[in-house]
Amino acid sequence: MAITQTIETLDVTVLEPRMKHPTIFQWFDKLKGGEAFIIHNDHDPKPLYYQLLGERGNVFKWEYLEQGPAVWEVQISKLTPEEGESVGELVAKDYRKAQVFKKYGIDFCCGGKKSVKQVCAEKGISQDELEAELIAMDQAEKERDAEYDKWDLGFLADYIVNMHHKYLREAIPALYEYTTKIARVHGSRHPELVEVVKHYTNVANELEAHMPKEERVLFPYIKQLEEAKKSGVKLEPAGFGSIQNPINMMEMEHESAGGEMERIRELTDNYTLPADACATYTVAFKKLKEFEDDLFRHIHLENNILFPKAIEMEKEVLK
Repeated sequence: MAITQTIETLDVTVLEPRMKHPTIFQWFDKLKGGEAFIIHNDHDPKPLYYQLLGERGNVFKWEYLEQGPAVWEVQISKLTPEEGESVGELVAKDYRKAQVFKKYGIDFCCGGKKSVKQVCAEKGISQDELEAELIAMDQAEKERDAEYDKWDLGFLADYIVNMHHKYLREAIPALYEYTTKIARVHGSRHPELVEVVKHYTNVANELEAHMPKEERVLFPYIKQLEEAKKSGVKLEPAGFGSIQNPINMMEMEHESAGGEMERIRELTDNYTLPADACATYTVAFKKLKEFEDDLFRHIHLENNILFPKAIEMEKEVLK
């Protein structure tokens, strides 16, 4: 016989005003995935919804049971890890979480659609330990960072071109010189450097072919969609069909570039310098890590923010 969970009710009306929200948060934090409780109030508790969403994220379900005028009741359920936010969504809301995922070797760019439970199972990581670090990040004082998720899509596309594409075009040739030099000088003692050059050359060639496709085709179309939405104009489908088609290609290329950088990280043992590293060796590894950090941030902005929003916007403006 199935066991039915007893859902407790918290009567908020009997609490002191200053204790209402802290008590509700305490009740919520004690829930396990799939569990719920009911809050009983004498007015619409909608402000609590926004506070809970802002401080805990999209990890709960909000369901009105009674909607006044005298009695308001809401059932708050904590989502299971499968139902909660994906890794990419977590990073989209707070980019600082990328630091935690990178520490555990979790791909929040190309693998950003996976849940925390999925990536922990795949990597053999303790989910409790990872979630504890993410919660600690939530509770830490927020750093000042651009709220990319709130930007207009055209502005975000321009930002990507002017910051990340510009960085790549400057970094690629310089880093090629550094990596080939250390492979030539130190390759006999550190043969992995020859492999590093091979994988770096692959990713550099991919990105140099990749960026013009975004700048000449995809990004202008996204700006066209945004302008149509603002103007209330309906558009005919583009020559390439749905925007999903070029986005699929861009995401495949992102995944390939990310794979090349992951292999470089493995070959260099997370950019660990050997005892005999010279100044050029040191600079090369520092710049490789900087290159990877910028690339993953760049891919994250596209895969997890720009592209999903553009797909939804196209649905709104096409005839």
